[in-house]
Amino acid sequence: MRKLLCGVFLLGALVGCGDRAKDLYETAQFEELQYNTPHARQLYQDIVEQYPDSPYAVQAQTRLQALSSP
Repeated sequence: MRKLLCGVFLLGALVGCGDRAKDLYETAQFEELQYNTPHARQLYQDIVEQYPDSPYAVQAQTRLQALSSP
């Protein structure tokens, strides 16, 4: 059930209209809530690399630093 819910959420983020960086950021937050830290990190990294001028890039970088801390 959890994987299905995650898949539905991710699919909605991928096909929905709007700000792609925002969609990725929200998906990454959801992944953190689901304790899927590796996927959250990857999504945050994607935001930083693909959307460096987005305000979400700054937030994503902050989350990457926080997830890297012990």
